Amino acid sequence: MSNHHQLLIIGGGTAGLGVAAQVRNKLKLEDIAVIEPSEKHYYQAGWTLVGAGIIPKERTIKDQGKFVPKKVKWIQDTVTDIDPENNSVSLKNGGAITYDYLVVAAGIQLDWDKVKGLKETLGKNGVGSNYSYNTVDYTWKALQEFKGGNAIFTNPLGQIKCGGAPQKVMYLSEEYMRKHGVRDKAKVIGAFAGTMMLGVPEINKSLFKIVKDRDIEMRFYHDLVEVRGDDHIAVFNLRDAETGEHIRREEIEFDFLHATPPQSAPDFLKTTKLAVAEGPHKGFVDVDKYTLQHVKYENVFSLGDSAALPTAKTAAGVRKQVPVLVQNLKDVMAKQAPSKKYKGYAACPIVTNYNKMLFAEFIYDNKFKPTFPIIDQTKPRFDMYLLKRYMLPAMYWHLYLKGLA
Repeated sequence: MSNHHQLLIIGGGTAGLGVAAQVRNKLKLEDIAVIEPSEKHYYQAGWTLVGAGIIPKERTIKDQGKFVPKKVKWIQDTVTDIDPENNSVSLKNGGAITYDYLVVAAGIQLDWDKVKGLKETLGKNGVGSNYSYNTVDYTWKALQEFKGGNAIFTNPLGQIKCGGAPQKVMYLSEEYMRKHGVRDKAKVIGAFAGTMMLGVPEINKSLFKIVKDRDIEMRFYHDLVEVRGDDHIAVFNLRDAETGEHIRREEIEFDFLHATPPQSAPDFLKTTKLAVAEGPHKGFVDVDKYTLQHVKYENVFSLGDSAALPTAKTAAGVRKQVPVLVQNLKDVMAKQAPSKKYKGYAACPIVTNYNKMLFAEFIYDNKFKPTFPIIDQTKPRFDMYLLKRYMLPAMYWHLYLKGLA
């Protein structure tokens, strides 16, 4: 195996494969390598539907090798360090690989251990999570077994991938309860660490109306810190609404709990010179939010969940980031300044019912930016649900990962 590549991509997820495909197709580079340890590739956006019993989870997984572009080398290993001063990447299995240009698409890390007792009780005691392939089917099982009581849906502090997902499972579960005659025996609680449903004002207004109309009790400033599974107790840190400071702990009994884990940049990335040192994006790759080029190292780019971008971490955002990065990489290779700008586009397809979806699209500064201005995307719609259920999965497998969209 060559220990040097013209372009080295860390991560074989949506972002990494999209860049590899477009660079191979458009720039015609012959020496590209992707570092990705997993043998499987997951369509994580589908797990919302799996947890609601709409599709089997097997539809969300395929062999990774099917999506690594031809003539792109796949290095099946794990990165342990990046030395941008020497253009070098260290691997878990020993040795290092050097590069001329680097793209970091390493994703985001699920920090299950940051919630005491959560990891130990996942998959039993009525505790599930749609954020893992191994636990998403238990969400559906626990929902089916729910006969009443408190149903709690959590959303942690900090950035997470697919920020709308903690709500989607809440809405679908609430409707399932109504359809199966247990809603009048249930209290549905959204225990969110944040301050609102979604940062986009137009969407936030609609979501508040939904939770009010459906008698979903929202408890903001609630950050899950412990789960005592055998006792069916969820423990939250409560923050002051004005200062944001911790004021007390609160214990809430539950019969069904959907937990969204705290998330952060991958551990290996946090300690590198590429990472943001402080603030809300601490640990993520410090890139210019428009060009996706590192603020210090001109031959380094980043996108997707691992990039320090002030927008939502979604596959839809990655789709807009990939062509920007590829063009700017081409410019830098030609000794020119980056010419293309990413405007912060992201999208959250928020499934509110078993046959309706609200399609939240926005750019930087939480500015609403709908793709279909002739329809009202702030309202749950059947046609938008069809987009989520059928069109987006097909586009993901056949277009996104192949750099065609």
